[in-house]
Amino acid sequence: MTDAPADIPPEEFNEWGPFGRPIFDDPQARALSRVGVVDVGSNSVRLVVFDGAARSPAYFYNEKIMCALGAGLQETGRLNPEGRVRALNAIRRFAALAEGMGIAPLTAVATAAVREATDGAEFRAEVERETGIRLYVIDGEEEARLSAQGVLLGWPGSYGLVCDIGGSSMELADLENGEVGHRLTSPLGPLKLRGFASKKALKAHVRQIMLDLHDRMGNETGKRLFLVGGSWRAIARVDMERRGYPLTVLHEYRMTKQQVAATGEYISVSNLETLRGRTGTSADRMALVPIASVVLRELVNTFKPKDITISSYGIREGMLYQQMPQELRMRDPLIEACRFAEAKDARLPGFGKTLYDFVSPLFPRADWQKQRIIKAACLLHDVTWRAHPDYRDEAAFDNVTRANLGGLKHRERVFLGLALLHRYTNKREGSRFEPIFQLLEAERQREAEVLGKAMRLGAMLWLQADEPPGVLKWKPKKRHLILELTDHARPLFGEVAEARLNALASALNATSEVKFES
Repeated sequence: MTDAPADIPPEEFNEWGPFGRPIFDDPQARALSRVGVVDVGSNSVRLVVFDGAARSPAYFYNEKIMCALGAGLQETGRLNPEGRVRALNAIRRFAALAEGMGIAPLTAVATAAVREATDGAEFRAEVERETGIRLYVIDGEEEARLSAQGVLLGWPGSYGLVCDIGGSSMELADLENGEVGHRLTSPLGPLKLRGFASKKALKAHVRQIMLDLHDRMGNETGKRLFLVGGSWRAIARVDMERRGYPLTVLHEYRMTKQQVAATGEYISVSNLETLRGRTGTSADRMALVPIASVVLRELVNTFKPKDITISSYGIREGMLYQQMPQELRMRDPLIEACRFAEAKDARLPGFGKTLYDFVSPLFPRADWQKQRIIKAACLLHDVTWRAHPDYRDEAAFDNVTRANLGGLKHRERVFLGLALLHRYTNKREGSRFEPIFQLLEAERQREAEVLGKAMRLGAMLWLQADEPPGVLKWKPKKRHLILELTDHARPLFGEVAEARLNALASALNATSEVKFES
């Protein structure tokens, strides 16, 4: 995988021009416009309803109940009785919600606890009898495959090692060129690892299993490691808290081997109740974090990944990905989500493509990875117009940096947010978001400012969505910016547009000139 978060070849962007053929109105895509899935895990039971752009859907509804179905399974061989009651009540509620939303029947899967428990079949029958929901029990390899497909929802074409930790098991899957390869399951879920006499004994047990997994996976080392699962996300949240990291978005959060080790030590010496309050983690989840951190350290020490990435996408997203036609799978999730947002919320849908053509001359050396971020900015440049004018800049930044967007690194989120902030304001000094800006190097901050001010100028020159108002010509050696306007756009160039042209020229440290068609 390249350094991009989504390995989509440049030619994917060239169909129908730089934005690709619109796809969210395609009948196959519309069929996925609202889909509900239930994941019955060893620790939690969750309903997710996806909605919006089929390739990068928003979470229309998301509810989780910590049932601990797998608690005590190692000792009794049966599902936790209390957890079983809670899980049934949760699924009963989810079925009623699905009826109300018009999305019944729900697709539902169960993982390690239900497949291993002697009363698992009995529980499945009870669920179907009481709720009408048929619970599909998947084996460990299928669980690994679905988790890996969830990763592909956010990173098409990725390669690396996917590790999904649940309450009762931990799965590994190999990704190469966007395809799921070798898969393994193991008993390294934290619910199964309780009860060791000492931390030393726990580590020895985990290490032995991890070394066996490493051998069976073909001694893979040095790959990108995608971490899927609630316990990994809880550890990442602790890592953020320990480091004072300013952008608390878990998806695409990166950790190093050294940070994993430091956070493991931090967890071992911290008061879990205090840590739970600081990170907003549930008590049930926090109780598993110390065990999960031991597993993570052994995982990292054994597989020696080149980098470590948190994925908020897993089995549930993999179930959605399973239903997608291949054409939809290979689309860039970022561009599809932004295009859907423009169609739904912008005042002049379709102008984002024209705006992209307008601002592109300012970035002549942009590779396709940077181009996709510029495209995303142009598509989103007007979607927060309903916010109060005094707060549109903040609303635009906050919206994109915290939005559910796949295929977007944290620094790319900040670049995109900063560009959209400058779409509405000339200055960023004194902003409450300044700590987040610092995730970007000074030069990237300047580039985002240039993009934002170029969009700010272009927004003054609206004609029709597909009618270019003119062109920008940038002569970097002479530090000279030329705005050539069509005769049709001439009346639009008033005092405010002139001021915005001057602000853009100032950001470029350049002189400016306006030319009109003769």
